[in-house]
Amino acid sequence: MRLGLSSAASALLFTALLAAVTIRAASSAPTLKIDTGKLEGKSDGTISAFLGIPFAKPPVGDLRWKPPVAPVKWKGTRKAIGFGSRCMQGAIYDDMIFRDPGISEDCLYLNVWTPAKLDKGKSKDKLPVMVWIYGGGFSAGATSEPRQDGTNLAKEGVVVVSMNYRLGIFGFFAHPELAKENSHNATGNYGLMDQSAALQWVKRNIAQFGGDPGNVTIFGESAGSFSVSEQMASPVSKGLFHKAIGESGGAFASHALPMLSKDQAAEEGAKFAKDHLNADTLAALRALPAQKVLDAQLALKGEGRFAPNIDGYFLPESPEAIFAAGKQSDVPLLAGWNRDEGSFGMPKDGNYVGALKGIAAKDFTAKSDEFLKLYAADDDAQAKRSLEDYEGDYFIAFSTWRWIDAQLKTGKSPVYRYRFDQDHPKDPKRGPEETGAYHSAEIEFVFGALDSENWISWRPEDHQLTDLIRKYWSNFAKSSDPNSSGLPTWPKYNADTGYEVMHLDANPKAQKDMHRARYEFLSTFWAK
Repeated sequence: MRLGLSSAASALLFTALLAAVTIRAASSAPTLKIDTGKLEGKSDGTISAFLGIPFAKPPVGDLRWKPPVAPVKWKGTRKAIGFGSRCMQGAIYDDMIFRDPGISEDCLYLNVWTPAKLDKGKSKDKLPVMVWIYGGGFSAGATSEPRQDGTNLAKEGVVVVSMNYRLGIFGFFAHPELAKENSHNATGNYGLMDQSAALQWVKRNIAQFGGDPGNVTIFGESAGSFSVSEQMASPVSKGLFHKAIGESGGAFASHALPMLSKDQAAEEGAKFAKDHLNADTLAALRALPAQKVLDAQLALKGEGRFAPNIDGYFLPESPEAIFAAGKQSDVPLLAGWNRDEGSFGMPKDGNYVGALKGIAAKDFTAKSDEFLKLYAADDDAQAKRSLEDYEGDYFIAFSTWRWIDAQLKTGKSPVYRYRFDQDHPKDPKRGPEETGAYHSAEIEFVFGALDSENWISWRPEDHQLTDLIRKYWSNFAKSSDPNSSGLPTWPKYNADTGYEVMHLDANPKAQKDMHRARYEFLSTFWAK
């Protein structure tokens, strides 16, 4: 039966219906209460997202270069529907795209994506929690990158958390006066402490989002993977997480991110402050505008860097020494790297044989023949592969291997190792040297965020691989084991299995490590 309504009545009815729908949509926005106040997030009907939640006070003024301080409570309901500002940084990496308001010292915010049912601000769910730590050389990065969006990973039945942490000079500046004012006589590593503060926030609040504070996995890529290894090493973070995933990087004898002692870092910091900021006191340094401090750092142009140091508190010793003594958080570990980590370091002239033999003669001298057996250069094609492997090992793979091996030697928890081998589709925004399974290529696969890079022509095998990796990663978070029914079997990585490595590509399979001899050889030269 059709109602006979005038046009005016129809318009009124439509307006009323629209208002009802609007009111219903507004009332369906997920809300909950945490220890600092009420939050209102947003939902797509499957996943609820709460973005831009403060987990510490803004580290500004007298709080610049101090450990994070607990956030203040707020009145009313805080909208949590947009990312917080990213921490102070320059435009360093072309592939980083952000969805936040811009750079600011006021940047200590985190995000939560949850599939849990939130009924009247509460949840009866108890889901595994995965806490992401972004990469960027401790100089750049933020949680607002589309390729690190937690929505699709959360659909695997996990609660996903990501946090900003202080970078560069703001996160890792060391100075003798900073050590004097610190109750632990420590200086630097504020960015790592931010990560730990976010984990403490998770422990206090994640149950409200349907997460299990007793089942937390930390995972990260590049500097984020270095951070995961450092969180495992730190006594400060013990008990705040229960599993760890490292993607390309470990704080073990790395050329990419060398670790200084506290005194070395403080000496360099004091010199930098005097020479580049014309400031001899902490009061003068803290009074400087943030942009001026950042500009002084960026003017170094690779001649100096600010990164984690052995501060005597967060890291009482080097991670290598802590793991060797068995003092690390002994948690299940899943870690690996990408096949073509060294693609950007290849010679432009194509003389791969000459380049490899030059490295052998210069850096391995009396053992150059042994080096060339392990990195063979019998012909140009073989030399190209060997050289790219070596560049990747020098850059980041060896440090990751050392971390995995250190955990095997003193830990009792299971270890799983992978290599990401999927050739990335052509990306018009990247240079020709960034081909194959290059550094960072796995990120969008882990998060199921291929659609965030819609200028790339993704193939069916890419979509199949991201589904597989999300299942492996989330399975590990759930049960300390990446395996489940219907997936290719991923063996544990240890001597009993022949050190089998899971190769992740269009045809995933486990194979015995064919290059262990390389890393044992490099250890005689590079291990601290």
